[in-house]
Amino acid sequence: MHKFSLINRIRYAFDNFMARGFIALTSGLGIISLIVIIGAATVVIAGGWGPPDDEHFTFGEALWASLLRTLDPGTMGADQGWGFRIIMLLVTLSGISIISTLIGVVNNAIETKLSELRKGRSVVVESGHTLILGWSPQIFTMVKELIISNEHRKDPCIVILADRDKVEMEDELHEKVGRRHNTKIVCRSGNPIDIDDLAIVSPQTSRSIIILPPEGENPDATTLKIILAIVQGKDRRREPYHITAQIHDPRNMDVTAMVGKNEVELVQISDMISRLIAQTCRQSGLSIVYSELLGYDGDEIYFQAEPSLAGRTYGEILDRYIDSAVIGIMPEKGEPMLNPPMDQVFGANDQIIAISENFDTIRLSPPARDSVNQSAIANIPEAEPTPETTLILGWNWRAPAIINELDNYVAPGSTVLLISSESDSERLIAQNCRNLKHQRVSCMLADTTSREVLDEIEVTNFKHIIILSYSDRLEPQEADSVSMITLLHLRDITRKLEYPMSIVSEMLDQRNRALIEVSQADDYIVSNHFISLVVTQISQNKHLNTIFKDLFDADGSEIYLKLASNYIKPGTEVNFYTVLAAARARGETAIGYHLKSVPQTRENLFGIIINPLKSETITFGEWDRIIVLAED
Repeated sequence: MHKFSLINRIRYAFDNFMARGFIALTSGLGIISLIVIIGAATVVIAGGWGPPDDEHFTFGEALWASLLRTLDPGTMGADQGWGFRIIMLLVTLSGISIISTLIGVVNNAIETKLSELRKGRSVVVESGHTLILGWSPQIFTMVKELIISNEHRKDPCIVILADRDKVEMEDELHEKVGRRHNTKIVCRSGNPIDIDDLAIVSPQTSRSIIILPPEGENPDATTLKIILAIVQGKDRRREPYHITAQIHDPRNMDVTAMVGKNEVELVQISDMISRLIAQTCRQSGLSIVYSELLGYDGDEIYFQAEPSLAGRTYGEILDRYIDSAVIGIMPEKGEPMLNPPMDQVFGANDQIIAISENFDTIRLSPPARDSVNQSAIANIPEAEPTPETTLILGWNWRAPAIINELDNYVAPGSTVLLISSESDSERLIAQNCRNLKHQRVSCMLADTTSREVLDEIEVTNFKHIIILSYSDRLEPQEADSVSMITLLHLRDITRKLEYPMSIVSEMLDQRNRALIEVSQADDYIVSNHFISLVVTQISQNKHLNTIFKDLFDADGSEIYLKLASNYIKPGTEVNFYTVLAAARARGETAIGYHLKSVPQTRENLFGIIINPLKSETITFGEWDRIIVLAED
């Protein structure tokens, strides 16, 4: 057997000691310093080499003198006696070496700690925070909205865990989010799928968790793994988590819901965007309404208990809030009900669902029955629906779902023309749109950015136009450029022909939406920005998921913009109590109005008012509209 030499063993022991880190090194230097100080003091006293002018130089004094010269070389300048000077010189030289080494060790430890902090691997000691797992362009909208929603909270915190550099994340957030008000943002680097990395951001103490799907193929698989890592973690908490996650493929909804159970609120992205586009293309200004309800800048949907209203019907409590709009009831047991029957009785433990500026602005006010001007109510029945023509320009995998969703709203005999440069579009439409009841679909292979193509089909023959992004085969910026070119051609055509059309364009990048947006409610862009708003809202209140599903579903009550002249006689000055009563008589809930008489600019929200003060008076013109919750 090979035998190691004593020198090798000593070197090996020294290397192991040096590898132990800061505490071991400083401890070693401290021991060496004690040896030097005590040794020097012992030699001085034993040899009688103390200062000649000090007859009472004790061992304690020798220790103190050695300590001072170890720390400060300048101390030996006044020493006397060559024996004492030589000993103190040796102590000083040892001290210089020890202090220099200590400075190097401390400096290295600080640099190591800073490097660790840059890596974002330290444990987050927060409670009641909103935890975002993952990173995508959606995060900037979410963080902005969370900052606004946190303005009334004490010491709010947003924690982000993503497989990215911590400093890069912080720089991007600083650049694109801006002011944070009272919200603290903490970034950590790690893989949300890894249980050990997940433990860094303390999900056990979080108030809510948002899972951002990664960009690329099969994002649902990653989302599912993250949910598993949270709900089945070894240190999971006893009470349920509040997790909000997005699912791309509807086929993955069931298995994800099975894993998450009652702890996860799932948002089906393709389904929601398809429904949103189908609804907004038929009603000019509807996208503005949704933006106001989903964003925290304006009025939002809140829940509040009101025991004093127990025993009253839904119709009776609609006018009990002067500056909030009641839209439904949250029963003590069961799902939220939007625009329930007017005779639905409010229970003592039920909650009202209301649109309000904030949760603390939902305040009861006395009934205002005397404020209703019954003579101003028109009560004109709506005209019978007629067949509609829809033009879809562009292509992505959501096109069949949009056409299927349109079929739930249009009258029999309606038609859809789809024009795209996707060679397989006709086959996919035939395969996925087999059960259409009210409309017929035809496809045309052509370049949607060509002015000749748009002139040839005579776009004035269509009532609604949808521009879809080529997101399946083009990068986001290139796909948005194609959509923008098509939209600019359509705007020029409508301007020259003076023919108003309802145009809804899909954009992928929020910055491109800002570039192309103009002062026309018809042109309002629908994009994944809406999904970010929806997910953020649900992360703050899980019951909102049911509300949004109901709003975007053809069944139940949805938001409609209906002619005001069907409710109120044109030219008559009324307050919103009267509008509320006119809608209530039809089994509908009025939540606002759309005025064509005001400047149609972004600053004026294109004339759309949500949750107006009910006592304020308004005079409706012939083409103004009332915004209502109704079943059709």
